[in-house]
Amino acid sequence: MSQQGILVVISGFSGAGKGTLMKALLEKYENYALSVSATTRQPRPGEVDGREYFFVSRDYFKSMVENDALIEYAQYVDNFYGTPKDYVEKKRMEGKDVILEIEIQGALKIKKKFPDTLLLFVMPPSAKELKKRLVNRGTESLDVIDARLKRASEEAVGIEAYDYIVINDEIDTCVEELHRLIQAQHNKTSNRLDFINEMREELTQL
Repeated sequence: MSQQGILVVISGFSGAGKGTLMKALLEKYENYALSVSATTRQPRPGEVDGREYFFVSRDYFKSMVENDALIEYAQYVDNFYGTPKDYVEKKRMEGKDVILEIEIQGALKIKKKFPDTLLLFVMPPSAKELKKRLVNRGTESLDVIDARLKRASEEAVGIEAYDYIVINDEIDTCVEELHRLIQAQHNKTSNRLDFINEMREELTQL
């Protein structure tokens, strides 16, 4: 029987490279699954239900909230987004480590509800490097970049609640660091109680 997967939350400032890291991690290792969120927003061209998101009606989303079927949820602009509990648990039972890419407030809610969740915060080597990456993307105006940097300054207040900080300087090195930290979590005593009890039982029979 494969070992049950764990829940991993990865957060980070906009521009820290979370998306690139997740893509590289999933391409290199087969034991990870990226959580798929439910949303009330309409699909964009090319998006597939169950791949990018589970697209649901507002009434259905409301029923998911009422039935405690979401690990966490939040409202952005006029739409709701949430992490379906069934999907996460199904992947974990398959032995996959499930990764959620969400913001600090959602991460802290999950940690409170599921204390064994591993919280990882991805950071650039410096604030100057963060600004440089945002500028080099060339997709946003300087006003938007300044707003993102201001938000990063506000988010920096909650980082102490995370289990580990991962510095995204060189992508391959960072992917290996993420993988090492996640796999080490499997060997925490709280995650190996079945194995510990099995060992105790075997020892009494020797």
